[in-house]
Amino acid sequence: MGCVCSKHLGGTRTRHENISLLASQTFFSDAEVEVLHELFTKLTSCVSSDNLITKEGFQFILTNTKRRSLSTERMFGLFDMRNDEAIDFGEFVHSLNIFHPNSTQRDKALFAFRLYDTRQTGFIEPEEVKEMIIDVLEESELMLTESIIDSIVSKTFEEADRKKDGKIDLEEWENFVARHPLILKNMTIPFLK
Repeated sequence: MGCVCSKHLGGTRTRHENISLLASQTFFSDAEVEVLHELFTKLTSCVSSDNLITKEGFQFILTNTKRRSLSTERMFGLFDMRNDEAIDFGEFVHSLNIFHPNSTQRDKALFAFRLYDTRQTGFIEPEEVKEMIIDVLEESELMLTESIIDSIVSKTFEEADRKKDGKIDLEEWENFVARHPLILKNMTIPFLK
């Protein structure tokens, strides 16, 4: 994966060509990529001077705090397609493409799977789900008892772990989200429909 866009969009001609190229590689129209470029420029101007989004900047953009967040770190890792500790405009557009209404449910499921597979083992394990639940609750300033969180994790694995091996593989995950499409509901930008 990756993108063909340089770290900076240059002059008008180069910028237009890059916008058109990104549009041709994604579900976004030229006009939508142009709007995303304006958004990216505004976001980067808040967090850096080099037109890139670092992990710390990404954290600040999403949560408006410097508090460490597992879900935000994982999301950054998925957006940082080159693994160079910075998100450029091309990576931004390619990553947001997964949230386009025309993106397939399979691609959305794979993205969500990679988000929950925090240890990047190719499986989602109970501890990873628990860590993500706790992280999201903390971000939302909500509290649940540990027994309720354990119950949520247990019920999830009862239903999703069809092989009963204590972990959820990609095939099990895809079957699980097919039975529960609301899991991926927040993975579509509704105003693009």
